Amino acid sequence: MNRSFSRLAESLRPITIEANFYDYAEGSCVISFGKTQVLCVATVEDNAPPHLRGKGLGWITAEYNMLPRSSPERIRRERDRVGGRTHEIQRLIGRALRTSVVMQGWGEKSIVLDCDVLRADGGTRTASITGAFVAMVLAFRKMKSLGKVPESCQFPVKDFVSAVSVGIVKGVPVCDLDYVEDSTAETDMNLVMTSSGKIIEIQGTAEKEAFSKEEFEKMLALGTAACQNLCNIQRQILGPLDWYAGQPK
Repeated sequence: MNRSFSRLAESLRPITIEANFYDYAEGSCVISFGKTQVLCVATVEDNAPPHLRGKGLGWITAEYNMLPRSSPERIRRERDRVGGRTHEIQRLIGRALRTSVVMQGWGEKSIVLDCDVLRADGGTRTASITGAFVAMVLAFRKMKSLGKVPESCQFPVKDFVSAVSVGIVKGVPVCDLDYVEDSTAETDMNLVMTSSGKIIEIQGTAEKEAFSKEEFEKMLALGTAACQNLCNIQRQILGPLDWYAGQPK
């Protein structure tokens, strides 16, 4: 099978993360999965959503958007209402990241993660989750440096979180599908995991033929290894999960 970047079935596309991309945001990065590029920006707001006010809890939420020419045809801006796909993806991003955060102790604040797709070549939601995690950690550290976190608060992020797509293309289980592979895959699946190997979410669909338990286990194994690699890349950028890690490389 010929794959982009001359890679094997189990291989990720080239991954890069440029941290602190924006000067004004509390946390930001541009993440690339091959040709797919996503700008992930974290903003800290000094309030919690209405259903949490008065409870001493923080909140993590996300917004996702594809820029008009991030794909071959212009995508219309969603000005009045968010479409179903966009709504589902931004809920996934927020849900995935909240699992790694202790919400108590850092005050009634919200971290809003904006994920804007600069260029789409498959795997935009998984790239968004992986990059948004980096932006979120940087935002927590910025809050600490500005004295906006109580001294008694321990670092609230418990584990690294990353995501990757897997699937079956031409009968072969593969990892990190680009657009051509994704658009022709017999099975398409997204996997979100922690660096300790725990599963946060699996989204899987048989597009043409139903897949077997054995095929599922092969895809899960590919995705698990890929997520570990992605978490290692995050760790290289961020260092250990604490308040005082050095500046991103």
